[in-house]
Amino acid sequence: MEDQELAAIRAARKQQGGSQGGEDESGKQAAEEQMRRDLLATILDSAARERLARIALVSSDRARQVEGLLMRMAQTGQLRGRVSEEQLIELLDQLDGAQSKAAPSKGSIVFQRRKDAFDDDDDW
Repeated sequence: MEDQELAAIRAARKQQGGSQGGEDESGKQAAEEQMRRDLLATILDSAARERLARIALVSSDRARQVEGLLMRMAQTGQLRGRVSEEQLIELLDQLDGAQSKAAPSKGSIVFQRRKDAFDDDDDW
């Protein structure tokens, strides 16, 4: 009898520990997300934040990439003051240029037409 009760208590504790671990993980993620938002609020001015939010609606991967770059730049001291919307646009253009150079170029089809000089129909 005691072994069964002991096993039930252990199972209940494992289950509670597992659910608390999941809650801790989601709590950590929420805290990291809040820290990221706070840092971006200090880095970007309001117009740049609005533009980044619109970019996130269209392409969340692209917005995450820009946010990561901005946070790295702020941590290394490359940013002086708050980033304006114009500076954010320049940064986006630079990222787009770097991605287009890194990506393989799309193949293009070139048509080479033959000149009339090689036409054999004139010999008849």
